[in-house]
Amino acid sequence: MQTAPTAQRKVTRPRADALRNRERIVTAAREMFVEYGPDVPLDEIARRAGVGNATVYRNFPDRDALVREVVCSVMDRTARAAESALTETGDAFEALEHFVHTAADERISALCPMISSTFDQHHPDLEAARVRVEELIAGIMERARTAGQLRPDVGVGDLMVAVAQLSRPPAGTGCLSADRFVHRHLQLFLDGLRAPARSDLPGTAATLEELRQS
Repeated sequence: MQTAPTAQRKVTRPRADALRNRERIVTAAREMFVEYGPDVPLDEIARRAGVGNATVYRNFPDRDALVREVVCSVMDRTARAAESALTETGDAFEALEHFVHTAADERISALCPMISSTFDQHHPDLEAARVRVEELIAGIMERARTAGQLRPDVGVGDLMVAVAQLSRPPAGTGCLSADRFVHRHLQLFLDGLRAPARSDLPGTAATLEELRQS
């Protein structure tokens, strides 16, 4: 008696159109979170993305999941931009500049505060994205410091605070009208990071651990 061949297990992959829809939803959500804040109706996000409400909920069961995906995607693109700059130029300070300006364009200062106490701040996806960015920037800063390009009395926390402050106002408060000032002021700040330092900074360098505890 001949045994029937064992059926091969099929690996199910998302269709290309499903992936495109998901990407459109995340892009639309990022834009609308920046313009109107995190409480923008999901129906409006679906309308801007050009998909039905059911498609949004099929990809993201609740608002928390969508906000988390938006923040993670923004952090991932920012990290890739800094990595690319470092690979292409080999200049750590130039990679640092690229990170800062890209972070401003991606609206990190407006989006990251949306992960408030109502969200799972320790979700594995968020933790992985945060650690990747922090380790990358710490490495670039240390490389620039070793090369004599970066003043020795600043830390990663100092950089993050400055980027957040200079990239504001936050979401939903007319932030798009301030675009013409952002990169100008960020470059002034970056020029102040270059070695040799022209002054002594008061206090001590801010660490990421101190920022998380504050």
